[in-house]
Amino acid sequence: MADKSFWDHLDVLRWVLIRCLAVAGALVVAIFCFKDFVFQHIIFAPCADDFITYRAINRLGDLLSLPTLSIDVSQIELININLASQLMTHISVSFYLAVVLAMPYIITEVWLFVKPALYSNELRPAVAAVVAFFFQFFLGLALAYFLIFPLTFQFLGTYQVDARVVNQISLSSYISSFLGLMFTMGLVFEMPIVAFFFARIGVLKATFLRRYRKVAVIAVLMLAAFITPSTDVFTMLLVALPLYLLYEFSRMVVTHVEKKHFADLSI
Repeated sequence: MADKSFWDHLDVLRWVLIRCLAVAGALVVAIFCFKDFVFQHIIFAPCADDFITYRAINRLGDLLSLPTLSIDVSQIELININLASQLMTHISVSFYLAVVLAMPYIITEVWLFVKPALYSNELRPAVAAVVAFFFQFFLGLALAYFLIFPLTFQFLGTYQVDARVVNQISLSSYISSFLGLMFTMGLVFEMPIVAFFFARIGVLKATFLRRYRKVAVIAVLMLAAFITPSTDVFTMLLVALPLYLLYEFSRMVVTHVEKKHFADLSI
């Protein structure tokens, strides 16, 4: 790698980009062709009463004798009001899902490209950072898909200011909320990774996170109330608990970085 010229590196990078675009393009075509499966079993799955989250919460409500936990989304209707909206939704969803599915391959290609330029002591931390990034991102996606979005959809889709006003959710509104929440939670779950790098450069301290723990609790509860604006406290706590655990995990990461830094200084 060190013997290669600038143009040789550029040529290697060009082929990396070509392969990444080819894989992403192939995934877009594949997802586009499997429209029925993608939309019925993935995108619109939270619209069905037999969605796994609804069944679990209804079962829990029966066990605790809490009828307020009963969830019914059968009356929520999705409509399309624009001529080309369904086609554009099909294309955009195919693109976004392809990007998510292609991300491991793209990062692998980038990693193989930059790996020869890293020192031996930098390889292990770099691999750990990439693995942690993917784990946290997909964990955030899973939480949003199986918990936060279904609860948000159920509440907002059934909320009425008056019984005469019938809810008919537009397709574009549903898709934008779905994709927006997915990627937002995926990014929010990168908090420990961000905390790690800030701690490494000395910007973030564990004492700061401990001092403002009460503020963090209030902020988490407010965020949970915003994400699931339901009068049911149990539902809000279902969302708030993972977010607060994420904050505590970030604090533990910062503490670990500081202890390791002081240990290295004492050597």
